[in-house]
Amino acid sequence: MVGTNLKAETMKLMDERTNTEAEMDVIIQRLCQPGGPGLSGNLVDSEGFPRTDIDIPTVRGDRRRLAELRNDHKIITEKIDQNIQVLHSARLASTPSVKDSDAAAGLGVQGSAVNIGSSSSPGGNYSVTAATSAAMDIDDFSRPFAVIDEITEASPAAEDGLQLGDQVVRFGNVQSGENLLQRLAAEAQSHQGCAVTMTVLRQGAMTNVQVTPRVWQGRSLLGCNFRIL
Repeated sequence: MVGTNLKAETMKLMDERTNTEAEMDVIIQRLCQPGGPGLSGNLVDSEGFPRTDIDIPTVRGDRRRLAELRNDHKIITEKIDQNIQVLHSARLASTPSVKDSDAAAGLGVQGSAVNIGSSSSPGGNYSVTAATSAAMDIDDFSRPFAVIDEITEASPAAEDGLQLGDQVVRFGNVQSGENLLQRLAAEAQSHQGCAVTMTVLRQGAMTNVQVTPRVWQGRSLLGCNFRIL
């Protein structure tokens, strides 16, 4: 039952992260609307006086709330990553191995041939534990759907910290599914000039990178290529 409980906790955390991101998006869009102060723009004019074209207390409140949400998002994501690693470890520990007696009998069962979705496998009895099943379900949320195989020098992607070989798990609200290229392009367009949280698998570890799609001297808003896996 431990695996099942951990899965339920992780699913709840994912819902919390989605809600947090939705609130962040609303604030970011409000701050970055035409004529707005942006995420870090000056609140005073060229002469040093408070700007009269914006509601300064509201802007400060939005920025403070956004900082709180980003911190919450980081904590939630770290907890999700920890849970996923535990579930993955439980799955690996539950993976059946071929016994010497089975090999001697000529069964020769290979891991790729074992159907872990059934209650038994060739060469011996094997039950899928709750932790194993949970880990398999969690994989749907942590599986990369694209890899970054090209980054242009001095592009937003390069300046914001993306790296060649980063495997994309999440870009804003885009996760695995259909019409990925169109959805990625739409997500970048809708967040032009505003930071987007991008979750990537880098050297075996989940990493969050804040990227800002923006116009620059090169093509596209990010200057990198997503190769769908």
